[in-house]
Amino acid sequence: MPRFLGSSLSKKIAVIPYMNRWFVFTFDLLVSGLCAMASYASVSTLFDLTVLRETIWMIGCLGLFAGAVGFLLFKTYKNIVRYSSFQSIWRIAAAVVIKMLFVTAAYLFNRTFLKTDQLLAAILLDALLSFFILVLVRLIVVVFYNYTIAEFTQSKQKVLIYSTDLNDITLTNLLNLNTQSNYTVAGFLCFASKNGTYSIGTLPVFVVEKTSALRKIVDKEEIQGILFTQQKDIIAERNRLIAYCLEKKLNTFTIPSIGKWQHTTPQLRNLDITDLLGREEIHINTDKIEQDFKDKTILVTGAAGSIGSELCRQIAAFKIRKLVLLDNCETGLHNLRLELEEKFPNLELGVMIGDVRSNDRLNFVFERHLPQIVFHAAAYKHVPLMEENPNEAFLVNAVGTRNIAHAALDYGVEKFLMVSTDKAVNPTNVMGASKRLAEIYVQSLNQAVKEGLLPGKTKYITTRFGNVLGSQGSVIPLFKAQIEKGGPVTVTHPEITRFFMTIREACLLMLEASVIGNGGDILVFDMGTQVKIADLAKKMIQLSGQEESGIKIEYTGLRPGEKLYEEVLGAEEYTRPTSHEKIRIAKADTYVFNDLQPLYNRLGDAARACRSEEAVRLAKEIVPEYISNNSEFSKFDRK
Repeated sequence: MPRFLGSSLSKKIAVIPYMNRWFVFTFDLLVSGLCAMASYASVSTLFDLTVLRETIWMIGCLGLFAGAVGFLLFKTYKNIVRYSSFQSIWRIAAAVVIKMLFVTAAYLFNRTFLKTDQLLAAILLDALLSFFILVLVRLIVVVFYNYTIAEFTQSKQKVLIYSTDLNDITLTNLLNLNTQSNYTVAGFLCFASKNGTYSIGTLPVFVVEKTSALRKIVDKEEIQGILFTQQKDIIAERNRLIAYCLEKKLNTFTIPSIGKWQHTTPQLRNLDITDLLGREEIHINTDKIEQDFKDKTILVTGAAGSIGSELCRQIAAFKIRKLVLLDNCETGLHNLRLELEEKFPNLELGVMIGDVRSNDRLNFVFERHLPQIVFHAAAYKHVPLMEENPNEAFLVNAVGTRNIAHAALDYGVEKFLMVSTDKAVNPTNVMGASKRLAEIYVQSLNQAVKEGLLPGKTKYITTRFGNVLGSQGSVIPLFKAQIEKGGPVTVTHPEITRFFMTIREACLLMLEASVIGNGGDILVFDMGTQVKIADLAKKMIQLSGQEESGIKIEYTGLRPGEKLYEEVLGAEEYTRPTSHEKIRIAKADTYVFNDLQPLYNRLGDAARACRSEEAVRLAKEIVPEYISNNSEFSKFDRK
């Protein structure tokens, strides 16, 4: 770089705001007018014609008008000049063609200017001059801008984009020409049956057959990371390319969708474990949900929790009349309210502090808001904690569900959707048993309503799924905190496995379940394959880049009530399909509603009186498959 363009001047040039589009439009107009004048003057001179000043000015005005029509039609002025690419050249070419048509029409209308051969020469010269100068100026701007910021790109991380999508080609300009970005794109990467290299624009596309062929490319181009722009690519390559990157210490990045960018600067972030455990995008019948939710009041219990809050965000996007939030967590509910008021300013909210253990409070909430659909997500979920506090687990998860289920019936709720868990299947702990008790009760209540034993119309639907990534009960936040502290990462057992899905995926399927579920159904979500927790911990350490610092995994032993693997179906259950490929209906044992009433009354009395052993014995009596594991309550297992 010349000395007169020192680093400070280069930096100032690099961060100059984008040229105003009307400045670009005006400049292009001047070029159009001057080219029209120059072409007329050149042809007149070539054919030894008299050049009149008045005619030249008239031709210039014609060029301005014809150019304005072309530029406005194809919006050539809207492209950021310093981000110009070959894709924008066609717009300039099309605008020049429009100009030619208008100029030709004007020449033909007034044949006093030129004869036919002279006319053809003038029009062609005008078009060539206009196109050449407009493209050349843009090229000069791009080259000059690249030249002035070259010194800054040296400190950027060089990445390959795993894609050849046209949108990703545009992304290269935003990364390479933006001084606010810490990355520069060195090319594209894709897999095919034969190694090779070709180009898109000025960037190479590296085609490899196997990951082993990447080593030479990475070394030669000094690549520091791979950028994934599509979630489907992350999922498809997690066991091949991403595994290779983790092994070779190559950074892996992803990027939010264009709609989530701030201004025109893409925000890259490192891949995390939620990206690797995620699955392809869930598709739901939004039209049917919209129809079902339209102009209705919807209540979400446990609204401040991980699942409850995400449910609220998704439900709020539909054209509902009112969204009622119920939780006993004051701070979480307050924060959610502020978020929803900002994102959905026209949505009517009912924000209620309350506890599902209180019938009086529930009656007040239902009487005040009269919800038509209820999503019941309020629950205690931490297995070890509930094993130590069984009374609270039974009161909230079982008795609390009973309370709100009856309130829904008393106040004419149309649908009641309960969030359950895979831990309710063959439970080995208090938490799982309390959720199975909730399942049993709402099923028996639905059957009583269906048979006319109880007056009402409410349909009770249960949804059952496994762990959700990033929820308050997930191991992911715990592992992250342990890694940030330098370890160790604690895993209970080397063989322990769990099902995982994202919170968003779980909530989308719950919305779909609210539409396709009939009263009494237990809807089981497709959880994919189980993940070994030890492998998850290893991948999280690798993704953090701290593997070399010696973060170790310590095995602490199974906690009370914990089992090695989870199930989504019991031994006596089977499933049948629904209209959604990821939701199936489980056939479970049915219970007689009237037989359950005295048992649940005794369970509630024992839990309220803190008679833990009596409460656990009653739970095992109602749920015979409840066999405690590594717990003090094993002595009460039914033989």
